Amino acid sequence: MAVFQRPLRAGAACAAVALGIAGAGLVGHNAEAKASPATSSTDAVSRLAALPIKGRAPKTGYSRDQFGQAWSDDVAVADGHNGCDTRNDVLRRDLTSVVIKPGTNGCVVQSGQLTDPYTAQSISFTRGQKTSIAVQIDHVVSLSDAWQTGAQQWDADKRRNFANDPLELQATTAAANDQKSDGDAATWLPSNKSYRCTFVSRQIEIKATYGLWVTQAEHDAMSRVLGQCGAPATEQVPAQSIPSSPATEQSPPPPAPAQPLQQSQVYYPNCSAARAAGAAPIYAGQPGYSTKLDRDGDGVACEK
Repeated sequence: MAVFQRPLRAGAACAAVALGIAGAGLVGHNAEAKASPATSSTDAVSRLAALPIKGRAPKTGYSRDQFGQAWSDDVAVADGHNGCDTRNDVLRRDLTSVVIKPGTNGCVVQSGQLTDPYTAQSISFTRGQKTSIAVQIDHVVSLSDAWQTGAQQWDADKRRNFANDPLELQATTAAANDQKSDGDAATWLPSNKSYRCTFVSRQIEIKATYGLWVTQAEHDAMSRVLGQCGAPATEQVPAQSIPSSPATEQSPPPPAPAQPLQQSQVYYPNCSAARAAGAAPIYAGQPGYSTKLDRDGDGVACEK
C-alpha cells in the first residue's frame, strides 16, 4: 500500500534540499496537501456585519437530493473533475498517515489518522463496512440550513458545487457529526472551544461566498464567539422578517409527525430509491443500509 505524505513547509523543504535529502513522492491526484481554509476573526467580523439577517425560510421541499449526487466529482470547485469522489478528497486532506488503496489511481483512502478539530479527539480510520462510519464528512454549513437561508433559489449546479466545495467540508467523528446535525451556530458549537473561532469564521466565509443569510439568533451567537477571539463583536441588527403567504397563514396546523420507522422497517430496493427519499449516502448501522447497496464494501452505501 502507498502512504500519502503531506509536503514539507516551504522553509523545511528548502533546508531538506540544502542537506541533500530526497523527499518522498506524493501519492494521489494533488501534489500538495490542502489545509482547511481559515478566515481571521477580524475579517470574519467584517463579513458577518455584511451578511443579511432574515428569518429562516420554510424547509418545504428540502431533501439531500436537492444538492445533487452525494460526493460528486462533476463540480466546478476545487478538486472537481480530478477523477476522485469528494469524500476521499476530504479524507486525504484531513487525515494524516494516509494509506491509499492500491489500484485506485491515488484516490481511495484505505486508512489514516484523524485529529478531529470539533472534539480534539484522535481516532483511527480504516475503510470497511463496519469501520468507515467512524469518520464522516460534515457540511460546515448544513445543507438544510443552507436550503432555508437562500439555497432554495439556486440552480442545481450551484447547489451541487456547494455540497462538494472543500471550504464547506470537514472530516469529523460520527458522534460529532450526529450531534451537530443541521444545527447552526445558535444551536451547536464544537466541544473543542479552541476551534470555535475558526469554525464560526469558516461558516461566515461560506455564507458570504455563496450569498446566504443568517438568522438573528445565528448572527448573535457568531458575534459572541468572535468577541472572545480578540475581535470586536458586531452590532446586533434587527432581523428582516419573511412574510408568510396568506395561504400559509390560513393553513391548519400540520398533523403530528409519524413515529420514525424502526431500522428493520426501512428498506430501499436500490440506490435510486434511497436518493429519492433523501437518505443517501447511508452509513452502516443507519436505517436502510444493506450490503447490497454498498457494492464497494466500505460501509457507506449509495455514496456515488
